[in-house]
Amino acid sequence: MALAPLAACGRKPPRAQALPAGATVLALGDSLTSGVGASADTAYPAVLQRLTGWKVINGGVSGDTSAQALDRLPSLLQQHQPALVIVSIGGNDFLRRQSSATTRTNVQRICADARASGAQVLLVAVPELSLMATVGKLSDHALYEEVAEELKIPLHSKGWSGVLAQERLRSDQIHANAAGYEQFAQGLVETLKTTGLLVQ
Repeated sequence: MALAPLAACGRKPPRAQALPAGATVLALGDSLTSGVGASADTAYPAVLQRLTGWKVINGGVSGDTSAQALDRLPSLLQQHQPALVIVSIGGNDFLRRQSSATTRTNVQRICADARASGAQVLLVAVPELSLMATVGKLSDHALYEEVAEELKIPLHSKGWSGVLAQERLRSDQIHANAAGYEQFAQGLVETLKTTGLLVQ
C-alpha cells in the first residue's frame, strides 16, 4: 500500500517551476521573435523582460524555418544555459508550403532537446495558412497542440493569431507592430502565470 501514492504521482505531468527574477530565458523563433516591424526595444522578448524581470535572450532570426532553428538551438543552449525556452517557430515553413509533418517533427525535437538540456519549455502556437487568413481570420495550426500534449509541456495558444488578425496591431500582413508585440507579450505573461512559470 505504501507504493500506491508514488504510482499515482508518477502519472501526473510535473507542474512548472516558477522562475525567479533575473532568470535567463531564451526566446527561440523567427521574425516575430526578432521583432520585424518594430524596434529592438519593442520586440516581444524585450517587452517580456520588462514585464517579468527575467533576462530574456532574443533568439529570433528573420526567415528561419523550424529546421534552421533546430540547427541553431544547441549553441544557444550551450551559450546561455536558459532556465526556460520559449519556442515560437514554423511560420516560414507554412509560408514556403513545407510539409506539416516535417515541421511537426522539427518543433517536437526543438522542445525535446531544450528540455533535455535542463530547461523548461513553453511552446507558442503559430497560425496556419488558410483562405480565411487572407481576410484576417487566423487560427492556430493543430500541430502545436499535438506536440504540447505529446510532450506534456505548456502551450500559449491564440497569441499570434489574435494579434495578427487585427490590422491596428500589424506592421504588414505577417508581422506585428510595437503595439502588437506589446499585446502578445502581455498575453504570454498571463499564460506564464497560469502554468506556474511566473509568480506575481
